Amino acid sequence: MAKSIRVALPARESVWDRWFHLTENGSDVRTEVLAGLTTFVTMAYIILVNPVILKDAGMDQGAVFVATILATAIASAFMGLVANYPFALAPGMGLNSFFAYVMVGSMGLPWTVALGAVFLSGVIAVIVTLTGLRELLIRAIPTSLKHAVGAGIGMFIAFIGFKNAELIVDNPVTLVDLGNFHDPKVLLAVIGLIITAVLVAKQVKGGIILGILITTFIGVPMGVTQLPTSPISAPPSLAPGFLKLDILGALQLALLPTIFSLFFADLFDTIGTFVGVAGRTGMIDEQGRLKRGNRALFADSLGTVFGSLLGTSNTTTYVESAAGVSVGGRTGLTALVVGLLFLLALLFSPIALAVPAQATAPALIIVGVLMAASLVEIDFRNFREAFPAFATALLMPLTFSISLGLSIGFIAYALINLFTGRAREVHWLMYVLAVLFGLYFAFVR
Repeated sequence: MAKSIRVALPARESVWDRWFHLTENGSDVRTEVLAGLTTFVTMAYIILVNPVILKDAGMDQGAVFVATILATAIASAFMGLVANYPFALAPGMGLNSFFAYVMVGSMGLPWTVALGAVFLSGVIAVIVTLTGLRELLIRAIPTSLKHAVGAGIGMFIAFIGFKNAELIVDNPVTLVDLGNFHDPKVLLAVIGLIITAVLVAKQVKGGIILGILITTFIGVPMGVTQLPTSPISAPPSLAPGFLKLDILGALQLALLPTIFSLFFADLFDTIGTFVGVAGRTGMIDEQGRLKRGNRALFADSLGTVFGSLLGTSNTTTYVESAAGVSVGGRTGLTALVVGLLFLLALLFSPIALAVPAQATAPALIIVGVLMAASLVEIDFRNFREAFPAFATALLMPLTFSISLGLSIGFIAYALINLFTGRAREVHWLMYVLAVLFGLYFAFVR
C-alpha cells in the first residue's frame, strides 16, 4: 500500500498581519489592542482639557469636544494605516493654550482667524515634508533650541494652569501673586493638583485623566462641579466650529511669525516624540533615520489640517504613545485602536462638559512639568548654547507667547555666535530666520 504524503501548508495570514505586518514586527492582535488601550488611557485627558481651553477662546465647548475626538481618531487612524506606526495624535497641549490665550486672548484675533492660522501652519508642514525641507530645518536649528522650545512650552502651559486655577493672580505692584486659598475653586484646584501629582509620581496608568475625574467629583459637594443628569447622550453638534476657519483673514504679514511659531513648535514636538519613542521600537535604521519617516511626518502634518477644518487647534503626535509601545505596541494597529476608542468616547459628552476648569488646571501643570524635563538636555556650561536656550524657554511664559520666545531665542543664537567668532558654526538658515524675526520686531510688532 502506498504511503500517503502529507504536505504542510503555510498558515493562513490574517488580514491584520497582511496590512500591519504583525508577525514581522514581533507582535500580535491581542498585544496591539492592549497597547492601544494603554495609550488611550494615558492621553484621554485631552478630551476633557481641550474643550475647556478653547472655550476660553469663545468657541463652543460641545463642538470642540466632538472636533477633538474626530481629529484624534482620523489622524491616529491615518498614522496607523499609512505609516504603520504605533503613534497616536491629538490636539497638542501648549499649542491649544497658545491658540486660546495668546492668539485670541492677547492678540485679539477672532477664533476663526486663529483657526485659519492653524490651517496654514499645517499646510506649511505638509509642503516642508513633501519637498524635503524638513531635513534642512532639522539640521539647521541647534539641538539646544529644540529642547528649549519644548521646555518653554511646558513652563508656559504650567503657568496657564496656575492662572486658570487662580493659584496665581495679578498684582499691580509685583505683577503676580498667590490666590485666595479660602476660595472653594482655588482649594479644589490645590486638592486636584496634589491628587494628580501623587498618581503620576506612582506611575498609575492614566493618572492624569483619573486625577481630573476624581477632582471633578470632589467639586460636587464643594459647589464647584455641576453633575449632568445622565453620563451618556448623543454627541453635541460639530456645526459651530466645523469649516469656520478664516484662511484669508490669517494671510496677513503681522501673523507670519505666529504661523511659523505654530509650525516650529509642532515640528520640534513631533520630531522629539518620533525619535524618543521610535528608538524603543526598532524603527530607526543604521544611519539613525526613521523608517517610513516621511509617511509618518506626512500623517502628522495632515492631522493639523484636518483638525483646523473640524474646529480645533494644532494636532500633533503624542509622547504618551510611549505607554503603548512599552507594553508591546509595534504597528499601526495600536494607533487604529486608539482612534476607535476615542470615537467611543463621543457618547460621554455630558461628563466632559461638566468638568470645571479647576479640575483641568492641575493637568496643565503636570503636563508642563513633564515637558519642562527637556531642560536637562541643554548644556548650561556652554554659555553660547545656554543663553539663547534659556531666553527662549523663560520668555515664553513671561511674554505669554510661544512665538515671541521662539523669535528672541533664534535672534539671540545667531547674534551671540556671530559676535564671538563662531559664525561659521551656525547654519546659514538660522541667520535667515533671525533676520526675518528681526524685521518683524522692527517693522510689524
